Amino acid sequence: MKGTEALLDMLEKRGVDTIFGYPGGSVIPIYDELLDSSIRHVLVRHEQCAAHMADGYARAKDMPGVCLATSGPGTTNLVTGIATAYADSVPLIALTGQVAAGSLGLGAFQEVDAYSLLMPITKHSYRVLDVDRLPHAISEAWDICRMGRRGPVHIDLPVDQMNSEIDESTLDRQYGVKPLVDDLSGINEAVKWIRESRKPIILVGGGAMGASEEVMKLAMLLGAPVESTLMGVGAVPSSYEMYVGPLGLHGRMSAIALTEEADLVISIGSRFSDRTYSAHDRMRGKSARVIHIDVDPTEFGKHGHPCVNLRADAKRAVSRLLTALGSDVPSIAAWKEKALAYKRRCECDTDIQSVPIAPQKVMRELSTVIDDDTIVTTDVGQNQMWAMHYLGIEHPRQFITSGTFGTMGFGLPSAIGAKAALPEKNVIAVTGDGGLQMVIQELSTSVAEGFPVTVVLLNNGKLGMVRQMQKHYWNGRYSGVDLKADPDFVAVARGFGARGIRVEKPGEIAGALLEARESDRTTVIEIMVDPEMDVLPMLPANPEIPIVKGYCRF
Repeated sequence: MKGTEALLDMLEKRGVDTIFGYPGGSVIPIYDELLDSSIRHVLVRHEQCAAHMADGYARAKDMPGVCLATSGPGTTNLVTGIATAYADSVPLIALTGQVAAGSLGLGAFQEVDAYSLLMPITKHSYRVLDVDRLPHAISEAWDICRMGRRGPVHIDLPVDQMNSEIDESTLDRQYGVKPLVDDLSGINEAVKWIRESRKPIILVGGGAMGASEEVMKLAMLLGAPVESTLMGVGAVPSSYEMYVGPLGLHGRMSAIALTEEADLVISIGSRFSDRTYSAHDRMRGKSARVIHIDVDPTEFGKHGHPCVNLRADAKRAVSRLLTALGSDVPSIAAWKEKALAYKRRCECDTDIQSVPIAPQKVMRELSTVIDDDTIVTTDVGQNQMWAMHYLGIEHPRQFITSGTFGTMGFGLPSAIGAKAALPEKNVIAVTGDGGLQMVIQELSTSVAEGFPVTVVLLNNGKLGMVRQMQKHYWNGRYSGVDLKADPDFVAVARGFGARGIRVEKPGEIAGALLEARESDRTTVIEIMVDPEMDVLPMLPANPEIPIVKGYCRF
């Protein structure tokens, strides 16, 4: 068979049902083959969004997403989306077309060295210079993107090789990728530290998503407070009594204060990144310890505390820890009561009836329509932080957001990808007027492909997160943050064939959300929010600059 047929056949056998892409000269043979394939192709309006949609698909469905772009500018347009997936450890297969193998290096039309370009932002990069190596590339790429710390893998496909014949019998050969070996040799020391601790706290990150049940068993056994990173939202239910909120730059003061006082952090799938664990929110005690569970050993040691490192998938590691602990754990009643008291100090009224609308009110109303069959994606900026703080997220993979790379424009395309993965789910994208305008053309993709999503647009006419940094740390000298020519988003939505609703009063939010939920079309709800409202607290990078604490009683 031809290389193009072999490519799709191997993907089909691995359960791929959707490819997000955009055609061009070097991938026309693949597009021709798609006509006879069971794989659905979703035609995006920009290649960056093909990667974001594959990303949303992967996070929602817990299996690799696949994106496809032509050579040259098609490939370079994928870069931001692939880098976003790499930073957040999302399994992705990025397929790029390439000029004929014999033309490489000669400056052919739409030639770019995709192999080198994508190597720094992928777990591995392949270039298929011989079609007989295609099965090797597909087989290994599929394993590599899912094993250990997950991430994207790139395969570059020269057009002449994809048009060449390949022996069909080679497609099912097994190519070995050496499995990672766990290192749980520190389990006994970890158990000893837990039994010695009187102020433990559990920190869950994105790596804990597959271990939610085990994490909850550990949390209830110890009675310890639980906090999350941005990427860990949903690993434990937000309604859980001992969940004290997110840690980090815009975290909850309850989580920040408890971390400072803790004598032990049990970190599960968290990287201790600079946005989560900084000079302002680290443990203060000189003898404070860390039990760090992570599948990637390169993340160990960033925190600077005495530590026990357990290298393994979170589910396996926490299961082993539970077995080793048994029921012999210390009483930490006083610490638990302090945690609950701190949590109460961060409770604030979100039923704000002001005009312009308070973002907290939007999140309050949005939480009422989030059920077990709802997925929320977010953009990046204030809208993302409001969602992190106030939405009721009860399940893993229910909250999808761009963490480490902080990619504006992520919200809408990732929502479309999540809807493609799980069409029975209600998918809501929370975004701002800055982020939405980066990808607004994908409303057309949503409508054309029949993936209806609800877009909750917080319109403040500003680049809000940058503006609040300038407000608090740059003496209110605002530069480049006023979106002076925002379009009529309702009219734009309708122009794409979607529905548009404008909300200007808090009493209109609930009705608009219900109307969108009952619709079978993508709906943009433009909510005019207060541009002066800041997301707080805010922890500056410089420890000599004080925290802006904000709305809670700390």
